[in-house]
Amino acid sequence: MSDMTDKAETTPGPPRTYGRMAKREMRFAYSMLAPTFLIVLAIVLLPLIANFWISFKPVTLSDLRPPELNINERLRGDLEQAGDTAELEYRLRNTPQKAPIYEAGFVDIIPDGLEVTGLDERCALSGRELTCTLGDLPEKFRDRIRLQVIADTAYLTSPVEPRDSPAEAFGTSDNILTNFSFTLENFSRIFSSPDFWKVLRVTFYYTVFGTASALVLGLFAAQLLNQSFKGRSVLRGLFLFPYVAPVIAVAFTWIILLDPYSGTLNALLVRSGMIGAPIDFFGQRDVDISIFGLTFQFPVALTTVIAFEAWRYFPLSFLFILARMQALSTDVYEAAEIDGATPLQQFWYISLPQLVGILAVLFLLRFIWTFNKFDDIFLLTGGAAGTRTLTVDVYEQAFAVSNLGAGAAVAVVVFVVLLVFSLIFFKFSPQDDG
Repeated sequence: MSDMTDKAETTPGPPRTYGRMAKREMRFAYSMLAPTFLIVLAIVLLPLIANFWISFKPVTLSDLRPPELNINERLRGDLEQAGDTAELEYRLRNTPQKAPIYEAGFVDIIPDGLEVTGLDERCALSGRELTCTLGDLPEKFRDRIRLQVIADTAYLTSPVEPRDSPAEAFGTSDNILTNFSFTLENFSRIFSSPDFWKVLRVTFYYTVFGTASALVLGLFAAQLLNQSFKGRSVLRGLFLFPYVAPVIAVAFTWIILLDPYSGTLNALLVRSGMIGAPIDFFGQRDVDISIFGLTFQFPVALTTVIAFEAWRYFPLSFLFILARMQALSTDVYEAAEIDGATPLQQFWYISLPQLVGILAVLFLLRFIWTFNKFDDIFLLTGGAAGTRTLTVDVYEQAFAVSNLGAGAAVAVVVFVVLLVFSLIFFKFSPQDDG
């Protein structure tokens, strides 16, 4: 017995450190994968960093145009014979009208045949080259420089328009996008606005109910099509139509069907006597509904958009849930059926506990995607009638109001909300029994 123990103790185990060859192979593998890692990090992180950067700056669309000196050159006067005088005029303007330009000026070439007789004090002439130094130009700067010129025979023989050789401007300016001046003005503006909190509530309402509705419809569709019957494959393909169809096509179809004047649904409801007047499903904000003496406002347009969301995206949930159902063992169902379990009891006590994991994953994905959804709402309502969400607010702040900084700040709020939700979800997310 002692011999066996000694032999076991002396038997060499797996190496606890890496040898030279293993380290060399490891370094080679990391060097081969490093470009891929760097590219992925750049694609993911650079737009995110840029968005955070812009959110702390009061940037508008006009700030994307770099400050520069705009020069409009023209010759005023008629030059018909040698000795005629005219005026060479330069109209100067600071294009952005928001940022100053430092050490500005321009250089131009005087056309042959024109002799400068009157020179502005800010300009100097060297041969045919005109150089004008203007100094620091403030915001909304506008000015004119006029030069007196005399034409000779050479110019009259082959006249040249001054603007054919445009003046070249020079100068430096402070770019608001690249400087290191930051402010919390954008966040202060959006958090102090009462509309922001309404939009945030609408976003959560739309996201939660849209996600839950898509999951419930997908669960029922998967349960239905998990049975064997004739034509099941064709029906499964038809169920995928809302998800694979172009969003512009299905959105336009819903708008036509629910139109208050020529829509099919309104015509059926009115003729059947269910409603007295057509309903503008995408244009009516809410309607008063009384139940047991309690009156509340029912959001018509928002509920219709949620119905579209559930109809369009339930096929994704249907596919995942159906694949998980087909992986479940049939022996358990057969034993439960022998014990007298009803179909509802089999679903509740056997199927659902094993579907919790895939339902949790689908809820997380659908929540993130629905929270970031823009095209559906924009195509159906444009964010009107109480359907304005945070993503629509990003678009309106950045492009409708031309405030890129505020739009980026709203996008940062969206990122933070989804990040917090994801962390909480990963902390408490359930797992299925499988």
